[in-house]
Amino acid sequence: MSETPKTASEKPIGNKNEKVGSVVSAKMAKTIVVEVKRRVPHPAYKRVVGKQKKFYAHDEEGLAKVGDVVRIVECRPLSKLKRWQLKDIVRKAVQVTTDLSSIGIAAGREKRPDKKQGTK
Repeated sequence: MSETPKTASEKPIGNKNEKVGSVVSAKMAKTIVVEVKRRVPHPAYKRVVGKQKKFYAHDEEGLAKVGDVVRIVECRPLSKLKRWQLKDIVRKAVQVTTDLSSIGIAAGREKRPDKKQGTK
């Protein structure tokens, strides 16, 4: 007898198509945009060229951030454009902070130089 899956995330997916790409946008609710790059020979010139395509993927928990390398797997249509869902995060991106106090710099109001009063 086969074991029943414990949760929905442990459900066997089967032979679904998987792609690995980087997240280029995570501004939508529960949706990320993943750019997948591949290198293929040109049909006429046989020169290797790079191609890229963007896929909309479902990210239920909002785990992926911009710059992360993620693995997505195909699923049933979830919306007009979403046919993929996030499987796992392969590599997290380095998040750059703008909090200057964490590195010992006092964050004060920057003064911009006044425009010089030019004479005509």
